[in-house]
Amino acid sequence: MFSDFETMASFKIDKLDGKRVLITGGLGFVGSNLAIRCAELGADITLFTNTLENMQNIVEIKDKVKIIMGDITKYSDVEKAIENKEIVFHLAAQTSNITSMEKPMLDIDVNLVGTMNVLECCRKKNASAKIIFSGTCTQLGKTKTLPIHENMKDKPLSVYEANKLVCENYLKIYHKAYGLYTTTLRFATLFGERQQLNSPRFGITNYFIGRIMKGEKIKVYGDGKFARDYNYIGNIVDALLLSAQNPNANGEVFLVGSNRKMYFVDMVKEVIKAMEEIMHKKGSFKFVEFPKEQSKIDVGDTLVDYSKIKEKLGWEPRISFEEGIRRTILFYKERFKDYPC
Repeated sequence: MFSDFETMASFKIDKLDGKRVLITGGLGFVGSNLAIRCAELGADITLFTNTLENMQNIVEIKDKVKIIMGDITKYSDVEKAIENKEIVFHLAAQTSNITSMEKPMLDIDVNLVGTMNVLECCRKKNASAKIIFSGTCTQLGKTKTLPIHENMKDKPLSVYEANKLVCENYLKIYHKAYGLYTTTLRFATLFGERQQLNSPRFGITNYFIGRIMKGEKIKVYGDGKFARDYNYIGNIVDALLLSAQNPNANGEVFLVGSNRKMYFVDMVKEVIKAMEEIMHKKGSFKFVEFPKEQSKIDVGDTLVDYSKIKEKLGWEPRISFEEGIRRTILFYKERFKDYPC
């Protein structure tokens, strides 16, 4: 049953009966959750992936999707996947700012070359396709004022964020020069079902769920009094679908967050509380020094003003942080064997 918070949003997601949908990175965290919703809406779904390691993410719909194995950095692979698709959700990416600093050429190949392949294939073979791209709110870098909004100047701190910004500009150029339907969604900190639990580089909130499952103490950097804007995956899927269905999204860039300021340490406490209530596992944390290399690329406090996407598309987060955490933990309680810590 939905909580009162969940009934606040007024937008409507239309059916996708027979719509030909391609999701790059379709077995990943965001891609798999999006695929499951698209299946519920009746879409004809193709997932583009370079590995079948995460098939557990789509076990519910494995017989309802087509899977194309390919490399996003190879034009010929992308070209085969994009042919005749009506909606392209381009989610395949290298997603860690830390990894981008360790392996910048990998980030360039996957994020820049991969995105250009998608755009060029659409321009040449499928110019009517709607292209929805995933960016990050941290492209802005450190800001002096909160909340952040789309009119602020971007000052990325990592290779990952710089490359996401370049990709966003690619989409703007292809929209203006070639008339392609493009939308970029800059996501705040994500969490939810089907995200891996064994590395903080995949998602820190889910990683902490994994630490408690293993009986490990959570490490909180500094005093934990830095703010983040957390957004549950169900809200993100809503934004992706609205961007494909509402023509007001064409050519736009949207920040997608909750506009709710939460200190990192309070997020940790909420995860510990929910884990004890749902899985009867006690959690604890300790304060540790912020790693110097990570602190250099940390953007500091984050709070997202989502008024633009609300005005243009009607989107707002319908599931609260607390409800999202509960849904997430309930999922892993049932599917723990599929997601190693």
